[in-house]
Amino acid sequence: MSSTQTTLYLIAYDISNDNRRTRIHKILSGFGDWTQYSVFECFLDKRELVLLRSKIQHVIDETEDSIRLYPICEADRKHIKTIGSPPPQEKHVFFG
Repeated sequence: MSSTQTTLYLIAYDISNDNRRTRIHKILSGFGDWTQYSVFECFLDKRELVLLRSKIQHVIDETEDSIRLYPICEADRKHIKTIGSPPPQEKHVFFG
């Protein structure tokens, strides 16, 4: 397991432009799991968070679009209740 500390982020977006929405969806897909129509759950370390925010800022129109990143601390993660799908899980990648 990596020694890099990650935080679970709930990321919700409201983007009316189809092209920008598709581009944001693709960016977020590279960082986490699509769990609802405009919601992702992403486990990010500090470096990944900076990279994600940079990629998002290059795509959105800040006068029209809204993206919210909600950090969920370890203590609160224990209280997440999920109905109908698996709860958020950090994926571990092992290289052999």
